[in-house]
Amino acid sequence: MSTPAHRTSTRQSAAVLTSARQRQEGSRTGSPSGNPVGHPLLQMQSGAGNRATAEAVQRARSADKGKAPEDGGASAGEKKKSYRDRIAGLLDRFKKNLEPIDTFIKGVQTPANAGFTQQAAATANEGLKHSAAASGTSAASGNLLTEAAGTVVSGMDAYKNMKDAKTHETGAKHHTANKKAKIKGTDAVIGAASSGSYSAAIAKEVTKIQKAADAAVASEASGIASASVGGIKGMRAVFRVGAAARKYKRVKELGDPHLIEVASLARLNEAREQAEWAAAEAYVALDAYWDHEGEERLELVAEAIDAAWEAMGGAREAAEDIKRAEQKKEGEAERLTKVQEYAKKKQLTKIGKETVGGALGESTKAAAGVVTAVAAGTAGLASNPVGWGLAGAGATLVFGVTLYKALRAATKRYEEKRHPERWAPEGEAPEEAASRGESLKHALTFWKKVSKGERQAMAREIYALAAGPHITGSGDTEPEMRESARALLKALKAGPTDHKLEQDEWERTLDDPTKTAGWISEIAEQLASG
Repeated sequence: MSTPAHRTSTRQSAAVLTSARQRQEGSRTGSPSGNPVGHPLLQMQSGAGNRATAEAVQRARSADKGKAPEDGGASAGEKKKSYRDRIAGLLDRFKKNLEPIDTFIKGVQTPANAGFTQQAAATANEGLKHSAAASGTSAASGNLLTEAAGTVVSGMDAYKNMKDAKTHETGAKHHTANKKAKIKGTDAVIGAASSGSYSAAIAKEVTKIQKAADAAVASEASGIASASVGGIKGMRAVFRVGAAARKYKRVKELGDPHLIEVASLARLNEAREQAEWAAAEAYVALDAYWDHEGEERLELVAEAIDAAWEAMGGAREAAEDIKRAEQKKEGEAERLTKVQEYAKKKQLTKIGKETVGGALGESTKAAAGVVTAVAAGTAGLASNPVGWGLAGAGATLVFGVTLYKALRAATKRYEEKRHPERWAPEGEAPEEAASRGESLKHALTFWKKVSKGERQAMAREIYALAAGPHITGSGDTEPEMRESARALLKALKAGPTDHKLEQDEWERTLDDPTKTAGWISEIAEQLASG
């Protein structure tokens, strides 16, 4: 028998060639004596980013397995819609799996690369410059992948909501879908511009790696693209701050609900005083008839006693009405005050986040792009600490706001599982509370939205106060409080004009039980948006 030939492992040969290539590269570029830590750190950043991206793809792919609904005898239109929804869902999960990686790249890896690049330019360290460019290419590629996926998802969401807005020509569902279509459409346009900016950044880093002669031109183009996108995002944040400020002002102008309570009770007090005056007049008449002499005296006295007794009964009923109304109106006023304060808090929070992360963060990054473009056009690839400093400051602001949002969302997801009774609908049995471990696990599912939190509870509260008498739980709402709650809806941009309805038609939708879910969803959206 012949001895079988043993084949050399292809993988092992590739590893040997890679190692040899790395040693040759190291011998050509030299050791980065100026910064011995720079190369390993940059290699770790690039490798970690690539591995994390691959894992995100695998998670999104595995999450989609087994979740496709069976088509059965569905029509061609339904199948097409099902496929589109499945693709959109897969892309959305893919994007959300990439977002933590993207946040790390923007907040940590990119500023670190900028620092290493500046040091390499200042010390003329070609090896460090090459490693920083490689890490920058990896970072920009990760940003581009996340942005491109987000752009496609936003475009599909915009298309879906446009169709929903056409289906529901008026009402709460129309307004919610129409607003989402505009927001997602703008997100898609800005995402496409950002994708172009990241593509320019990749080209810039590649020219550095290849030591191309047009590296300065690529750097200038990347700076201009980054400045343009940052300026657009900054201006959009300014508009959002203005919209949130106007909504906050409208809610604040509604005034204290307790003043409405006082005005309403004043009318009841007036009715009680009239009843007491009637009782007093009945007793005066009784005294007069008692002193009257004649045959009809007893008959007049009996009639006067009946009148006085009836007047006293009216006075007692008026006093009891006031007592009941005080208790009821106090409760409704507290509820209305609570939702008004929550609406104002949401707008103030939005103003703060958009100001720090958008208006300041993106504008700072835009300024960094301008400085980088000017430096590249006038002094080639010389050291430019001002531009890189601005870029780092802008990235820090955006990273801080993103981290705050992530922590807030994780906290809400934890409460959703750990304390389901806190925001459970009134009259509905809450779910069983999960253990601490299960709640922490749910808190880390960053791709899931909170569905049973404080905002949804406040939306139900506002709807209960503003709804008509035919809605369960809203029949006993005082007319003054109902009108005040509806004024709050108008301040939140959920009024008849926003829904393309006349006032009476708009009020009828608030008294239609079939539109309850749409109204609650609409109010929740308006509480979160400017």
